[in-house]
Amino acid sequence: MQNIKPVTSRTLQKMKENNEKITMLTAYDFSTAKYIDECGVDTILVGDSLGMTILGYDTTVKVTIEDMLTFTKAVTNGVQRAFVVADMPFLSYHTTKEQATINAGKLIQIGAKAVKLEGASDFIIDIVSHLTQCGINVVGHLGFTPQYINTIGGYFVQGKSYENTLKLLDAAKKLEAAGICALVLEMVPEESAKYISENLTVPTIGIGAGKYTDGQVLVIDDILGKYPGLVPKFVKQYADLKEIMKSAITQYNEEVKNGLFPFKENVFNLTEEEKSKLEYNLVK
Repeated sequence: MQNIKPVTSRTLQKMKENNEKITMLTAYDFSTAKYIDECGVDTILVGDSLGMTILGYDTTVKVTIEDMLTFTKAVTNGVQRAFVVADMPFLSYHTTKEQATINAGKLIQIGAKAVKLEGASDFIIDIVSHLTQCGINVVGHLGFTPQYINTIGGYFVQGKSYENTLKLLDAAKKLEAAGICALVLEMVPEESAKYISENLTVPTIGIGAGKYTDGQVLVIDDILGKYPGLVPKFVKQYADLKEIMKSAITQYNEEVKNGLFPFKENVFNLTEEEKSKLEYNLVK
């Protein structure tokens, strides 16, 4: 059996130091995670974006810790090498340290190598520090933070000025000091993301943050052209699975309706001897 060396938080840190780009994609199920892992992607995010891509919600706010546990388990079952990060959903880490630790611990116990938290308030910084002291890897998330959609008021690019870029960097440095192993920067101007990345020691993973972050992450349904909703500006679609799936489903539907499927190669048959016995019994 081939010896597979798993990606760790130390691996990601070394990649930043060596100017090696880090790849990340989301996954929500066993087979997708397995294929992503086999293709050599460094990190897999079990994102709370599953609320929209899998569960059909209009925001990520409706995702629960039970949802995340179910899908994280499915993903980790398919991974041998990649560093799996699980999102902590809305309000799963905003009440007390104890509750945050319990929820994060459950995700780690079923196979995640890190959890991801959004924001950098004093309370969140305290939670990050506590979790890392408990031996739990934490990935931060700044810029556009989907769990704060109701207070942000919409999908807006963050850090669009010199002053706001400095605020983001200050927040990032606080998260770094609290012990994060990586930082996701979402919907941030390229120049701002570059400045922040160059002034941090931990690796940055961008989504809609330009090409100068230490790595990139996209939603798997977006790059495969599977999600039926709006495709963000920062996404490149590498396939059109929606049309491939619809074509296959339409063909299946028509073949069944017309009595064509199953074909001979899809059918199990009795031996001629057993078939004769059955036909004889029917005659009687």
